[in-house]
This record gives sequence, C-alpha cells and structure tokens, in this order.
Amino acid sequence: MLFDAIRNGTNYKKYVNGAWQATQTTIPILSPIDGAELGGMPAMTRTEVDDAIASCVAAQKPWARKSLYERGDILLQGAQLLRANAPEIADLLTREIAKDHKSCLLEVTRTADLIQATVEQGKALVGEVVQGGVLDADTRHKTALVTRVPYGVVLAVSPFNYPINLAASKIAPALLMGNSVAFKPSTQGSLSALHLVRCLEQGGLPAGVLCTITGEGSVVGPHMMAHPDIALINFTGSTGVGQKIAKGSGMIPLVMELGGKDPAIILPDADLARAVPHIIGGAFGYAGQRCTAIKRVIAVGDTADRLVPLLQQAMADIPVGNPFDDPLVTPLISKKAADYVQSLIDDARAKGADVYTTGKRQGNLLYPTLCDHVTEDMALAHEEPFGPVLPVLRVSDTAEAVALANRSEYGLQASVFGRDVDVLLDVAEQLDAGTINLNGKTERGPDNFPFLGTKNSGIGVQGIRYALEASSQLKSIVIHRG
Repeated sequence: MLFDAIRNGTNYKKYVNGAWQATQTTIPILSPIDGAELGGMPAMTRTEVDDAIASCVAAQKPWARKSLYERGDILLQGAQLLRANAPEIADLLTREIAKDHKSCLLEVTRTADLIQATVEQGKALVGEVVQGGVLDADTRHKTALVTRVPYGVVLAVSPFNYPINLAASKIAPALLMGNSVAFKPSTQGSLSALHLVRCLEQGGLPAGVLCTITGEGSVVGPHMMAHPDIALINFTGSTGVGQKIAKGSGMIPLVMELGGKDPAIILPDADLARAVPHIIGGAFGYAGQRCTAIKRVIAVGDTADRLVPLLQQAMADIPVGNPFDDPLVTPLISKKAADYVQSLIDDARAKGADVYTTGKRQGNLLYPTLCDHVTEDMALAHEEPFGPVLPVLRVSDTAEAVALANRSEYGLQASVFGRDVDVLLDVAEQLDAGTINLNGKTERGPDNFPFLGTKNSGIGVQGIRYALEASSQLKSIVIHRG
C-alpha cells in the first residue's frame, strides 16, 4: 500500500530527500484516544537536519526553472492522490490527533481543494509593467518589468491540530512559486502529515524539493530556525515559540500564526437564540484545540443573566467521547494539555468563579466546562487554554467590553453579536484583531479569505492568494531605452 512505510511502527524510518532510510533513534507516536502506538518518527540529529536542508538547496533552482504550469500540474496530481486516499488518511488522522472522524475526512478533502485552488490562483498572479516619466519627465525612457521570484528554501512548520491542512497551506504556495520546502511537522500529527508528503511525491515532485525534518523541537528547532540556507520561515504554533523564532532567525521574512484569546462580545440587543449555537460550536469544537476557538465570552450589561442558562442548556447536549463517534468534544492531545486546562479551571473556582461542567474528567477527556463570573485576576481570563472550557466575563457597557477585549496580548479574531449594524461595525473598527466576525463564530476559512493576527497572534497574512504573495518576492528589471 502507498503508506505502509509510514505506518510501520516496528521498522522505523527517517524520511529525507525523497527516500526512507533506517535510523536507530525514534519517537513513538501514541494515540490520545487509548495510548496505542501508531508508529514512530525519527529523532533527527542536527547533522541530519543539515543534510535535509542541503537536499532542498540542491533541488530548488532546477525546480524553479520549471514553468509555473509544470509545477502546478505536479501539485494537482498530488491533490488527486490525496482525494483518492482520503478515507485511509482520515482514519489515521483520527487516531493520531483524536479529532472527530467527520472533521478529519473533511480536512483531507478540504486540503485537496486548497491545493487545487492554490494552483488556479497562482496562474492568475501576473507581473506588471511600470512606465517611467510619471514622477520625473527625464525618466520616460525607463520601463520596469516587475515579476515574482522564489525566496529559495522555505521552512514550513505545522501544528498538531490541523497537520494536513495547515501543512499544505504552507507547502503548496511555496512550491508553486518555485521554492523548495524543508517541512517540520509537529511530532504528534507527523504520521498524518507525511501522508501528504507522500501524495505530493507520488504526484511527481522531484526528490529534494520537499524534505522532511522530524525530531525533538528542543534539538532541531533552534538549529533549523537559524540555518543560513533558510530564506523564509512559515510557522504555526505557540506565541512563545514564535517569539523565539523572531529573535533567532535573523533578517529573513517570517509568516507566523500564533496564539489567540478570541472573545465573543455579546451586546445587549444580541439575538441569543442565534448566538448560542455559534458560541458552543466556536468554543467546544475539537475540544477547543484551535487557535481560532472562542476562548472567552464578554457579556455586556445584564446579558449574561439570560445567556448563561442558555449556554448551560446547550452544553448538556454536547456529544463527548470517542472521535470515531463524531462527537464535538474529544480527548485532548495529551495528559499534559489536559492537566493545564484543569489547572485553569481549578484556579478560577478557587478565586470565586461559578463552575458548571457536564461530566467528570476521564484521562485526557475533559467535559465541556463553563466558568461564570470570571474576573481578570484569574488566569483563565487571559491565558489560552486550548481546551473545552469557556469563561464568561461581565462588563457594564460596550466601551468596557472593547477595552477588555483589547487588553489581551493576542489579536487573532473576535466575534460580536448584536442587531444594530452601525454598533456592530463601530465595535469591529475598535477591536484590535486580524478578523472580526459579526454574528458568527470565530474560525479560519474559507481558505481564500485573508487570515492574520495582530500583536502576539502573528506576523504576515495567510490565505491562498496572500500565501502565494508571501512565498515570493518582487523583482524589478529596468529597461533603459535610447
């Protein structure tokens, strides 16, 4: 089968320069569902990282010399293989990251669509001709041909929660624009991510154009981030790691999607019947393990008195359990992650919050939890939990709601619920975040929308066209006539 080498949990391999090579040191990949060993990833050394990046360097210029049409056709072949193998990949993805199976299947097919749309939009990216003589009459004899060229080797680092989609959102634009890619998947999620790599290679991607780096972040991370042959870094992960990358990467372009503390502001005239399903889905989908999850509700005036009972009622119906049963809340990615979320809940309870949960914790599985009367002295008010817990903070007026939302170190997304369009737009203009959702939950996508953050939530813009632009640089060729 196409993926036997990746799945084999006893004959460990390292994947470098388009070939599987035996290695002695590996990291076992355990399922968050039941602890079963699914396979393993090589713990690469710094020397092996150098070898992988050297392969990317050697392959990049020949790849860039291919036409955009040729590069795009290879990516489309990879997308077709991804679709054809979607059920098998989704099955492994469910086991590896404990996301509900329906969402895993959607992630795979959505990724194939993303690659196809990337190729289509990439073909529409054309250069331009800039005439002289506009600012200075004496420059009429000059004409600039402005084109887009690759950076070289792009380092793409993807997270555990969307190991296929967020990997492809970095890899496909970079490859289409003529770069080679050194790809570092999150260790948990790496088995699934390598299925994407294999599909692209089977689609005709030349050896060395896409190389994989696996291993402990503390070992390979600082080395690859500061590697002199890396020309651009595209990273999705925690704000703490992102800050280290920014400090240690030198003067190269960065595209980073980092943490969030996305608020849902509930105005006094909000349609609560409409708002509640969005809040529930936004806060508890995939157990809240999304940077774009609703991570706090800011209720204006007496809105919370009406909203909290409705949230409690809706939470009682949230399906919880085995990801293959397609529940909304599934086990968290690790015991460490679950312990952290539990510590935030315990801190809020100890400091006076009213805590409502739909069940008791079972290992990595935390039941949906609502914390009312949360105050700013509680860690849950400002820290990102990445779990199924929703704090409710109460404020007296809209101005206070905006001020509270903006006091966060993060600025990824926000939601505002209300009926008065003028007020909604006014609040949206005041909020310091990359995306403001009016009467809808915070979420990434569709993939052609711009995706960005302010403050400690990121650098640069993602989304198909924006990723293509970020993966290439302008080059101006000036023609002197006469």
